[in-house]
Amino acid sequence: MSNFDVAIIGSGPGGYVAALRCAQLGFKTALIEKYDTLGGTCLNVGCIPSKALLDSSEHFFNAKHNFEAHGISVGTVSADINKMIDRKAEVVSQTCNGIKFLMDKNKVTVYHGWGSFKSKNQISIKSGNNEEVIEAKNIIIATGSKPNFFPGMEPDKDRIITSTEALKLKEIPKRLLVIGGGVIGLELGSVYARLGSEIEVIEFADTIIPTMDRTLGKELTKVLKKEGFKFNLEHKVQSVTNTGKGVKLVALNKKNEEVTFEADYCLVAVGRKAYTDGLNLEAVGLTTNNRGQVEVNKNLQTAVPNIYAIGDVIQGAMLAHKAEEEGVYVAELLAGQKPHINYDLIPGVVYTWPEVAAVGKTEEELKAKGVNYKVGSFPIKALGRARASMDIQGLVKILADKETDEVLGVHMIAPRAADLIMEAVVAMEYRASAEDISRICHPHPTYSEAVKEAALDAFEGRPLHI
Repeated sequence: MSNFDVAIIGSGPGGYVAALRCAQLGFKTALIEKYDTLGGTCLNVGCIPSKALLDSSEHFFNAKHNFEAHGISVGTVSADINKMIDRKAEVVSQTCNGIKFLMDKNKVTVYHGWGSFKSKNQISIKSGNNEEVIEAKNIIIATGSKPNFFPGMEPDKDRIITSTEALKLKEIPKRLLVIGGGVIGLELGSVYARLGSEIEVIEFADTIIPTMDRTLGKELTKVLKKEGFKFNLEHKVQSVTNTGKGVKLVALNKKNEEVTFEADYCLVAVGRKAYTDGLNLEAVGLTTNNRGQVEVNKNLQTAVPNIYAIGDVIQGAMLAHKAEEEGVYVAELLAGQKPHINYDLIPGVVYTWPEVAAVGKTEEELKAKGVNYKVGSFPIKALGRARASMDIQGLVKILADKETDEVLGVHMIAPRAADLIMEAVVAMEYRASAEDISRICHPHPTYSEAVKEAALDAFEGRPLHI
């Protein structure tokens, strides 16, 4: 029986990063993955492939609609969905192979098979008819999540699909229904809207991206409507049926009236749920909560002291970068260090175009808590850089404490907002004020100037360029 200092079940961003950090710290490390490739949902059927298709569809959209304004004539433009899928697959393959390289380089022992607990120190790894048992002083559960659905919208993976199937369609749908106006639904909806699909979103809440600041939901609605999106808010899905050559969806609107929608496909994108199937948690006395998550303490430690859990399988935002930080945290904790995660400053991003990004408190949260705050904002269209690139939609919004001027939240829809948001994260980690950001020299012309201008507006209501 092989013995390890640390064994990690699951090779997604949380798991593989935990393995790398454990190895760097001198631990003999094992990584267990049930699939043939490493990287988990994010690298195989999530973050990476969706961004590959988003980039491909964006190139197509620009060639068809924006190149002419730049003086570029390309004639008739057509989209080859199969080539796009092939390119996506190559990006995924390269990325997953990169993880394998890192495991080899850092001497992490990788097992491919189904990992489950035999005891608090032993893991059974089954692959086909073969079973191997390994022993580890410490074990990290990093088994991630899977697509969620509610009664009446069960995916059949044919016409009623999840994000996994949406990443490998063989055709561009003429019409696509999307249940859920959150990150996954809007990103994949954007892919097919740019390629010519009619996208209709059915959302239970009264806004899209409902967990983010409502200003962002309002602004993104305007942006996506220009791309042809149709939104049906405050609709409760009753049933979705595969009709053979399409789908039929029945919902109740906010007046409690029954309405029917038809399309070629229906994408069920109502979030994700923790995945613990087959772990045999009962063998070590662990149970899951009412949301199917593994409970942990502030050190990410379960009720069994040598077993930890990270990422989507525990409470908190289901984000790859959150899982990565937790993987590093556990590794460094085991090494006797004093790691740190500020859960209030984990940024969220929606990769539409323009992108949506946010960190810290929303205006709704501050109102609910009775915080005395002030707001600064700046429109992207006022930037010279934005006019030069024809990316004029969006805004930057900064929330600051009215008495101390400390920045409490930053919310933006902007070109490259996924990158711009890190200025806010760094500033807020050091508890910067709106004045601090406003007095930092930003390069011109850049999109980042919108952050400075919004900070000026929050500080003393005096942006320079509007």
